[in-house]
Amino acid sequence: MPAFFDDPAQLAPPRTVRLQLDGGAFVLRSPEPLKPYARCIGEWLEHWAAATPDAPFLAERDAAGAWRTLSYAQVRRTVGSLAQSLLGLNLPPGRPVVVLSDNAVDHALLLLAAMHVGRPVCTVSSAYCRLTKDYSKIQGILNTLGPALVYASDAAVYGAALASAALNAVAVFSRGAERHPGALAFDTLTRTAESGAVRQAFEAIQPDDHAKYLLTSGSTGHPKVVINTHRMLCANQQMIAQAWRFLEREKPVVLDWLPWSHTFGANHNFNLVLRHGGTLYIDEGRPAPGLVEKTVANLRDVPPTLYFNVPRGFDMLLPFLEQDEAFARRFFERLRMVFYAGAALAPSSWQRLEAVARRVRDEPVWLTTSWGSTETSPAITSAHWRLERAGCIGLPLPGMELKFVPSGEKLEMRVRGVSVFPGYRNAPAQTTAAFDEEGYYRIGDAGRLVDPERPERGVAFDGRVAEDFKLSSGTWVSVGTLRLRVVSALAPLVQDAVITGHDRAEVGVLLFPSPAAKGLAPEELDARARDALADLRADGGGSSQTPTRARWLGEPPNPDAGEITDKGYINQAAVLKRRAAEVELLYQAPPEARVGRA
Repeated sequence: MPAFFDDPAQLAPPRTVRLQLDGGAFVLRSPEPLKPYARCIGEWLEHWAAATPDAPFLAERDAAGAWRTLSYAQVRRTVGSLAQSLLGLNLPPGRPVVVLSDNAVDHALLLLAAMHVGRPVCTVSSAYCRLTKDYSKIQGILNTLGPALVYASDAAVYGAALASAALNAVAVFSRGAERHPGALAFDTLTRTAESGAVRQAFEAIQPDDHAKYLLTSGSTGHPKVVINTHRMLCANQQMIAQAWRFLEREKPVVLDWLPWSHTFGANHNFNLVLRHGGTLYIDEGRPAPGLVEKTVANLRDVPPTLYFNVPRGFDMLLPFLEQDEAFARRFFERLRMVFYAGAALAPSSWQRLEAVARRVRDEPVWLTTSWGSTETSPAITSAHWRLERAGCIGLPLPGMELKFVPSGEKLEMRVRGVSVFPGYRNAPAQTTAAFDEEGYYRIGDAGRLVDPERPERGVAFDGRVAEDFKLSSGTWVSVGTLRLRVVSALAPLVQDAVITGHDRAEVGVLLFPSPAAKGLAPEELDARARDALADLRADGGGSSQTPTRARWLGEPPNPDAGEITDKGYINQAAVLKRRAAEVELLYQAPPEARVGRA
């Protein structure tokens, strides 16, 4: 029997077609045609509720700490009741259902119910309400969205933010509705008997109808409202199914924290579980001190078959895996795949994950990734084969075309295909600017072929086009590449790094220490940073890849200030803007004291 990686019944073989264009540009596309896909999201739920009604679908911890689990049949019944209640409220047409709170079963049920009767949905990051008392951002977002109904888990937590927006919208809470004037209790909406009106509305949904709206992370400016159609979401899951063929025979078991306010957690992970009739355990943990322990406890209970995380999440999980062999065995015992996205995984993290896996299992663990965006729902490429190291983002999935266009010293990637968005909601000028003259979406990332002579070996991510900058010498600095080198050179002491030096003579780095750095004296940390800078100089790469100075930061990245997104990656531009004074101090340091601290 062929090994998993070599079996075309398990994983699609890596293949691509290259089309050369004028001026050094070229296009990659899959030679495999995209197969038929569902009409709308609700077709998946209808199918599994009939085919495997008793199979578990959604699970979360209850107040006592036990897992509350709903089967596909139970989810479908509740979705029908909620959908009927939504129809009975006679909500204004064209206005979405908006959710303000974190991932939860009630949250999922409402989203599924709204989409089941053709009502678009939008989950907004809970950070806009929970982590600040300045509600100006959430007020602006809500007024831009113009919701017909707003849901949140708890009026005590989210009621003030919602009230501040002064919306003409129905308010629904799972807890504390009585504290919010005019609000409805979620439970009351689940008791309505479903009528034929739900089926009628469901059958009227067209593939190009709006399924949901997602807000961009705002890493490059004010968040935009991205339209996601049913066609986009359903086609993208079909693409993934054609690459990960084992999913047709192995129902996924996933434990996941990634927020449904972003495309990774919502469109990729949630939809993948639903598309394949799997089980999703909602993880209330996070890759943050005091919260990662909850993730570890959940993973002890529920060893997944597929595990998704951002690089920061893996970095925080690794010490637990390395120090507790019983936990490592539990985590890896039925794991088919370890998947990272949202940012590049440091080579040191890759090597540590492989080392732990080798200690506790005979079969190599499959570490892989994909690449995409909110506007592409999300996967454009997939590395559906065994990789030797981090950096490769795979090849275009069936139905997608990836164009490479020379831009300075890089190749800008642009994408066209059935799962690319039609535009930004109520923003025609931004929509027009997002596409080139051939209809390719300008995603803003750069890439290159791993092997120019063998394009089937995949594409390597090469950073953000707009993130790179020039030194005063005119030399370009590849921020993404250098950040990975710095983080790897200082592993495991650095949580993340921000590259400095725009229009300056030298490259510098701001360093966010990891929990592993807390046990070291300041002098030892400074020495480690100096050694790392020396090692990077010895490795070569010229002035653009050789930092000459570093500064340890005392305050961790601040999500409320936009320094780190909900997906867990660093926002380079936001850190540099907010910590401009630290950058100035970094460059004021004399040559003999080029490693400092805040």
